[in-house]
Parts: sequence; C-alpha cells; structure tokens
Amino acid sequence: MSFSDVVEAVKGLSIEEKQELQLLLQQYIREERRQEIYEKFKTAQLEEYKGELKFSSNINELKTLVEE
Repeated sequence: MSFSDVVEAVKGLSIEEKQELQLLLQQYIREERRQEIYEKFKTAQLEEYKGELKFSSNINELKTLVEE
C-alpha cells in the first residue's frame, strides 16, 4: 500500500475515525521519539565510558569540537 493509497483511505474515514487515527499517530510519534532519545542516551553513555567525550567551558574550543 502506497502513501497516496493511505491518504485516500483516510479521506474516506468519518471525523471520529480521523480523530482516533490522529491520536494514535501522535502516540506512535511520541513513542518513536522517546526510543530515539533513549538510544542516543545509551550511545552517549558508552562514549563517556570509553572516554570519547570531550568537555570544555571555552567557547572557541567548543566551536572547534562541534566542527569535528
């Protein structure tokens, strides 16, 4: 089923069904973003454990680190 097929199917739903679908989509997006944040957190923890993270309070040094 293509995206355009899904869009056309959604057009045929009642308002109540569209609202329910909207709530479900918001929930799915929230869950996916939480999972993404968690995975990035775990990656950062691993990098910290390996000593790969660099810290600085010097703004010029931070700019250099961001560019790396």
